[in-house]
Formats: sequence, structure tokens, C-alpha cells
Amino acid sequence: MHKVVHWVAWVLVVVGALNWGIVGLFNYNVVALLGAMAANVVYVLVGLAGLYKLVMKLFMKKRR
Repeated sequence: MHKVVHWVAWVLVVVGALNWGIVGLFNYNVVALLGAMAANVVYVLVGLAGLYKLVMKLFMKKRR
């Protein structure tokens, strides 16, 4: 289960990074095509995934 959470978080972080890259390069927001409510959910999930990855990285660093 823990491996699945890591994988999902990694995918969400990559989706967020790619979306921001496209916004920066082409001023086109792919996630916004999902609609306002769905886009907000995706943004929250991407933010939580980024926070999760950050906390896990810091935790793993202290654990060594």
C-alpha cells in the first residue's frame, strides 16, 4: 500500500510539473480543460502529493 501511495504521489507531482511547464511556455492550462471543480481537485491533489514527497524526503534524510 505504501508503495502505491509513493507511485500516485510521484505521478501527481509530474502531472503538476508538466502542467506548469506548459502554462509557462505556451500560456495554456491543460488541467483547466477538466472544468473548474475538477481542476481544483487536481490542484489540491498535486499540492498534497508535493507536500507528501517533501515530508517523506525530509523524514528519510533524518532517518539515515
